[in-house]
Amino acid sequence: MGGDYAPLEAIQGIVAILEENDPLGSDILFVLYGDQYHAAPYIKHLSNYTDRFNVVHCPSMIEMDEHPTKALKEKPDSSIAIGFRDLATKEIDAFVSAGNTGAMLVGAMHTVKSIDGVIRPTIASPIPKINGGYNFLLDVGAIADCKPEYLVQFAQMGSIYAKLILGLEEPKVGLLNIGEEEGKGNILTQTTYPLLKENTHINFIGNIEGRDLFLDNCDVIVCEGFTGNVMLKMAESFYNIFHQTRKVSDDFLAEFNYELYGGTPLLGVNAPVIIGHGISRAKAFKNMYLTAAKMVKTGIVEKIKNQFALV
Repeated sequence: MGGDYAPLEAIQGIVAILEENDPLGSDILFVLYGDQYHAAPYIKHLSNYTDRFNVVHCPSMIEMDEHPTKALKEKPDSSIAIGFRDLATKEIDAFVSAGNTGAMLVGAMHTVKSIDGVIRPTIASPIPKINGGYNFLLDVGAIADCKPEYLVQFAQMGSIYAKLILGLEEPKVGLLNIGEEEGKGNILTQTTYPLLKENTHINFIGNIEGRDLFLDNCDVIVCEGFTGNVMLKMAESFYNIFHQTRKVSDDFLAEFNYELYGGTPLLGVNAPVIIGHGISRAKAFKNMYLTAAKMVKTGIVEKIKNQFALV
């Protein structure tokens, strides 16, 4: 039920996977959380695939402008609340939504909970590289103000994601800063640098600048959520400005279409969670579902657990 175009676009994303016989989605059972009466006219799009989905009736919905904690407390029968309940009890393996981002974060933290040893979970996003592939930027909005140890953990979790999901053998980690020199930056970056440098779980290459965001100088970029969110929203605006408004056609520019990767993973919690844009259409939902499936099949949560169990 989450998003501006729900539930039709969420359902059409499922249809796309099933009609295209996508191998990654070949064994997914889709569990649809929402108001079954409101969704009934749209469910007909899945009439040829009745063995591939279930509907869980959720009479309430958390609106986009509601206070997350208050809404989850007052609406235990909402799709987000019931979805996280089932994720915590392993009724489902992954949870995807384009609904209220705050409610998704609070629900994950309070229901599924953080992995032991993880101080704060992080939201991460792929950023296109000019020569192909993606940089992986984190945090992009979960935590506006960070401590150095947060960024170190972001680097570790981002490296695991880059290996398993993006297929990079030894991802290079860069610290987003205002200069390349080791002593550059504010107190946060100056304190974080030596901690990243001495961490044996990552391949730290040093500071990188904003102009490196789209280059192939590194693979995982860490920063606090305030800066990361500004960088992400700026990058996403390129597609709207040049492709949709000015009608510029370019292969690299096309990679800035958020629908290609769908949503952003929440790393550091005890199950795969994908948070989508409120403006998500079918293509974005399709790619969110496939990313969630890949997270399940690669066992990324267990890999993160194993690494932090060693600390």
